[in-house]
Amino acid sequence: MLAKYHVEYAMNLGRNAHVNHYQSDDPVAVEEFLVHVLEHGYRLHAIRHEGVELSRAESDKLVKTAAGILAARHLCASLGIKPEEEHFRFGFTA
Repeated sequence: MLAKYHVEYAMNLGRNAHVNHYQSDDPVAVEEFLVHVLEHGYRLHAIRHEGVELSRAESDKLVKTAAGILAARHLCASLGIKPEEEHFRFGFTA
């Protein structure tokens, strides 16, 4: 049985890029994983849903959401504020 979501990403190990895979049925878990990928600077190769690669607009939407979550976390940590205040002041995803 195929997982609903499948993410292909690459880690740079010197000159070679090692392609890895992440699979999950939970869209929230996929967003959290994309936050991890963005935070560590890994290269995204593909995001698939039920075996079919997402369109550019759909994958961009997932990446944009993950980037908003990451930005919100960094703002909260840097400014020492709660997520609610961050959302009110800056408007990123809480």
